[in-house]
Amino acid sequence: MYDTLDMNILEILFEDARIAPEKVAVMAGASVDDVKARIKKLEGDRVLIKYPAMINWERTDRETVQAVIEVRVQPQRDSGFDAVAARINQFDEVTSLYLMSGAYDLMVTVEAPTLMKLASFVSSKLSTIESVTGTATHFILKTYKYGGVNFEGEKDDRRLAVSPLWIMAAL
Repeated sequence: MYDTLDMNILEILFEDARIAPEKVAVMAGASVDDVKARIKKLEGDRVLIKYPAMINWERTDRETVQAVIEVRVQPQRDSGFDAVAARINQFDEVTSLYLMSGAYDLMVTVEAPTLMKLASFVSSKLSTIESVTGTATHFILKTYKYGGVNFEGEKDDRRLAVSPLWIMAAL
């Protein structure tokens, strides 16, 4: 379905979505026209869905409350978890939604401008859905890593150690 070039293009764009198709072509060893055509196909197939910027909101003045909510659900007869997930997915507060294995069925990440609005979402929207049998809300206090990116910056000094003995040996 998707070959090595498609996967290389996806990996390059995953690392930095701002890379121009000309540079992607050089990095992937393909022509610019081929890269543009493949990107268009990947977008059309909804494999390549969006080109988001990753922002550390904690370093800005934007104030929001984020939470991860574990949701237990009674699956529906003909649609299993999909119908309930589709209903939860429609809420503006929902930023991501996953079907999980383990103690709960769905994991929902949500965002609201205040704690009261987030609490209202859980109590008046999420927990009132007929198939929802229970929730557990966990508030996000600080982000250390997201999407494979360390939000705290590099802590390790990756420079080579330079000692007087090494300098003397170089002379």
